[in-house]
Amino acid sequence: MRASQANMEKMQLRQSYRNLWLSDLMRTIQADTRYCCFSFFCAPCASYLLRKRALYNDMSRYVCCAGYMPCSGRCGESKCPEFCLATEVFLCFGQSVASTRFLLQDEFNIQTTQCDNCIIAFMVCLRHFACIFSIVARLVGRKEISEASQLLNCLSDLVYCSVCACMQTQHKIEMDKRDGMFGPQPMAVPQFQQMSRIDLQIPPNVGYPPQPAYG
Repeated sequence: MRASQANMEKMQLRQSYRNLWLSDLMRTIQADTRYCCFSFFCAPCASYLLRKRALYNDMSRYVCCAGYMPCSGRCGESKCPEFCLATEVFLCFGQSVASTRFLLQDEFNIQTTQCDNCIIAFMVCLRHFACIFSIVARLVGRKEISEASQLLNCLSDLVYCSVCACMQTQHKIEMDKRDGMFGPQPMAVPQFQQMSRIDLQIPPNVGYPPQPAYG
């Protein structure tokens, strides 16, 4: 119970972050079409590369799910971080994308806009609705309901893959800025203990100033 309450407090803390993503989810396809397609068709590979890049290519920093799950630090990551990361992105793909997102948000003091939150919430609700509808279809056993269930599941999968691709492209664009691709000087590599700032009581006054949407 205490762990759940602590997680809720951490999620609420992100609401007070002051910076914005360089590109919102609606504009990621326009901002980097090639990478968005790559993230759609090779999603686990993109998740692997982005997490490694988020850790400044230093896999000694790697912790399963970026330290945001109960299993984090208990999976033998220190012995074989590359294998553990590959296992994470293939078996827990959704959590791997979310963990990279939280890692970047906590490091650079980034909040998610209401529009992005609505898109992500729609994706989650649609997947839950599709799951419930599939259970109902199996219980009823009617052909028409089963076919409708299959269509709903296909739609849910398409939305899920599309939103995840946009999220990963959003992360990539943010790290492009971090690494100096949109400016003259990249940001310095933080110390190991600074990679996750979620345990601070006050949002960190670091990262980028509020930015307009990437055009």
